Amino acid sequence: MKHYAYILTGVLASSIIATPAMADSTTRVAAASALGSVVGNVIGKQVGGTNGADLGAAIGGAGGAAAASSKSNRTESAIGGGLGSYAGSAIGKNYGSNGQLIGAALGAAGGSALGNKISDDKKADSRKSSKHKKHKRKHSKRYYR
Repeated sequence: MKHYAYILTGVLASSIIATPAMADSTTRVAAASALGSVVGNVIGKQVGGTNGADLGAAIGGAGGAAAASSKSNRTESAIGGGLGSYAGSAIGKNYGSNGQLIGAALGAAGGSALGNKISDDKKADSRKSSKHKKHKRKHSKRYYR
């Protein structure tokens, strides 16, 4: 179990490092959240058993997503990473300890990516609506000639 966790952590860490600097923000957030979730899951399992693994995965997934996302997307990405990681860990528990790790990683990646996209869509909507606002002039133009 420990060897599998170390291998999975190494693969995810190398994928973050190998991700080009120009990669989409969602990809970085998903990879960092998955890595944080796996690390949190392993540490939580050592501290508090399977329930500790669930909580550790949620905290690690949220922390990884928050660390990799931009300042404006941080909250939504962290919430999505934490919830997805906890749900994936809880569902993966039915398939054994390896399933719990894989479920936590996939849930964290999907949740944080979804949270990041939601935040991006909210920003785009607010920009779109602010473009169409008409500003009323308080004074007539003829006095400023």
